[in-house]
Amino acid sequence: MSDRLTSRMLASALIRRAGQEGGFATIVRKGDEVAGTILLICLERGIETGLFERIPDYAGGYRLVPCGPTGSESQTERTQYIERRTKSDPDIWLIELNIPQPERFAAETIC
Repeated sequence: MSDRLTSRMLASALIRRAGQEGGFATIVRKGDEVAGTILLICLERGIETGLFERIPDYAGGYRLVPCGPTGSESQTERTQYIERRTKSDPDIWLIELNIPQPERFAAETIC
């Protein structure tokens, strides 16, 4: 068996830790329990700061990278991007994270 944490375990850890730190996280869409890609909708005080994807890096770990439309683009474009991603990869997880410095917080928790 692999020593890698499953996507479900990472999503659960992110939600639990966000709550402990006074923030909020919720699963918008569940993906593959074991190896689904994780996309994060990051918000700070309810204002979207970006969409990030957890990807493997060359050092054998993981990192978060910005993906999709930027915060300055419309909500419709972000929704269309997410729909395209879920259509091409039905195993994808979509998690909304609302906490101070969400990108840093997520990187510390799931990377």
